[in-house]
Amino acid sequence: MADTGGTFIVELKPSHVDGGTYRHTDTRDPTDGEGCIPIPIKYAENYSIYNSNYKGDVLRLNLFNCKSADGIFEGRLKAIGGRYSGDIYAKQFQGDGDLKALGVWFKKRSAKVGDKVKVTWISTTDIVIEII
Repeated sequence: MADTGGTFIVELKPSHVDGGTYRHTDTRDPTDGEGCIPIPIKYAENYSIYNSNYKGDVLRLNLFNCKSADGIFEGRLKAIGGRYSGDIYAKQFQGDGDLKALGVWFKKRSAKVGDKVKVTWISTTDIVIEII
């Protein structure tokens, strides 16, 4: 897990700010308003950000308490996905049980493709997100 102060910055792409309609698969109907924050593989590995495929240490969860630096978002994010079948490292954060949680925050902040999001750990299970 990331230590306090661990951080990374990512650039938002169409699939992040509008993941519900900007899709490359037809596994489900398009849904407006979904959003996610990508996790670059080097940070997933360095910070041990796992998805549900990870079967190791039970202390390494894929759920994070999250607040936005602007005070607009507060909730729980889930680290999910992988780069290939069976991958144990997560490729993105999304709302835990709510695929629109980050999409609502993006909309309130007028986030767009090309904007950057900074993710900072304030403890091993708590993160702060901000659009910079």
